Amino acid sequence: GTHRTADARGAGTLGMTLFLVSLSILFAASLAGYLVVRARAVAWPPPDMPRLPAGLWVSTIIILVSSGTIQFALASARRDRAGALIGAMLITTLLGVVFLFSQAVNWGWLIWIQHATPRSGMYLFTFYALTGLHALHVIGGLVLLTVVTARAFRGRYSSAFHPGVRYSAMYWHFLDAVWLVMFVLLFLL
Repeated sequence: GTHRTADARGAGTLGMTLFLVSLSILFAASLAGYLVVRARAVAWPPPDMPRLPAGLWVSTIIILVSSGTIQFALASARRDRAGALIGAMLITTLLGVVFLFSQAVNWGWLIWIQHATPRSGMYLFTFYALTGLHALHVIGGLVLLTVVTARAFRGRYSSAFHPGVRYSAMYWHFLDAVWLVMFVLLFLL
């Protein structure tokens, strides 16, 4: 009964937490590599390289808003507001797709307008590698969001049982935090 549900909830949350810790190590190692490359460079960005696209601001706003919508979805699940949960999950999923589209536009601007590819030097290689790694994890997050949204449509979640919503919110907030760190390191500093 209730004891098993509490045990399962604790185990699931622990499992997601351990998963996020392992991803944190991956992203931390990637960012550390970036910082080493950057520290060894004579100039950063190199004078012959284009500036990173201003569209990264758009991507940042999109992912910040999506963090708000996934949090609203979780709050809706906790309050047995099925319609609000479904709507917030749909919006979060859509914003995830829009985020990826925005990133594709940013990459396209660099590649096709600026003729700046990953082979153009370490400055651009590290940008593509880090944003690409993040994008792959966003795609994984979209799979999770899609599954959770489908289950929400089928009425699988309530105030007493909503682990999928909780885990997807944990993962999505993690992706948001990673993006913010990357945005600051790549674009603002």
